[in-house]
Amino acid sequence: MIDISFLENTDSFENVINSRVTVHDFKTQAVPKNVVDKALFSLAAAPNHFLTRPWRVYVLGQKIVNEIVELNTAKVRIDKGEKAAQIKKERWTKVPCWILVNCTISQDEIRFQEDYAACACGIQNMMLTFWSNGYGTKWTTGPVIRDPDFSSIVGFDTSKEVVVGLLWVGLPNAIPEKRVRDPEHNVTWLP
Repeated sequence: MIDISFLENTDSFENVINSRVTVHDFKTQAVPKNVVDKALFSLAAAPNHFLTRPWRVYVLGQKIVNEIVELNTAKVRIDKGEKAAQIKKERWTKVPCWILVNCTISQDEIRFQEDYAACACGIQNMMLTFWSNGYGTKWTTGPVIRDPDFSSIVGFDTSKEVVVGLLWVGLPNAIPEKRVRDPEHNVTWLP
């Protein structure tokens, strides 16, 4: 007889996956370090070929966050005007936890693709861990992460690392309605 005790929590696991939504509005309450540590542990559990552990994770402190908010505010002000800049600044300053996940750059294109995929899996693991602990997330990839000043603010070398995602984490002020996703969309069943 095969031991299937590992299946005991399958229903709750599938619920975590299928109930998670992107949260846009957070309470300002700090995310406890032990919850962040759980998510980081989950990131490290992501599958990655040859165990290269290509992720470089930066849990951003308030000083760095403030500098990124100011950088983004200046960019939005130029592109969309003062009112839009202030609205964005107000929203961004309320996000209590910022985690940047980068991927090391490999000269081997296949390795880099595998490493980048591992980092993306790791981010998803983190998001599910936060969700299962009552915290919402937003995986951001907006223009600010491609600004040359962004890497300088955080302190990483863009010739060695590329941003995969900037994760916002916090207790949700509101949980958006889950949009129905068609599981058969873009799926082909072959004989």
